[in-house]
Amino acid sequence: MVTPADVQDRDAAKTLLEKVRGQLPRLLVVWADSAYTATVAWVAATCRFVLTTILRPVGAKGFVLLPKRWMVERTFGWFGRYRRLSKDYEANPKSSEAWIYLAMIHRMSRHMLRC
Repeated sequence: MVTPADVQDRDAAKTLLEKVRGQLPRLLVVWADSAYTATVAWVAATCRFVLTTILRPVGAKGFVLLPKRWMVERTFGWFGRYRRLSKDYEANPKSSEAWIYLAMIHRMSRHMLRC
């Protein structure tokens, strides 16, 4: 789901999780960063998912590789390989979302050809 820049991620997450609540019966655990800590109880009560926040270790200095977080960063890196997603060309969030769908369909179909 793509939202305008003035929408907080945690607010958009509530909208997204409400939208997929009944559609993904196999979805049990959702991973998020520390910005979503306040929504853990809401997700458990409303969506029946377990929201697990991936926190930075206490006392860590410098770069720390956080579990599961690299998957998201890798995916954003893949988007940079597509010209329409490498910069913010789109004015309409629906158009940006459509290009992201196309990029992921391309990635998944190329991966299926290699398997």
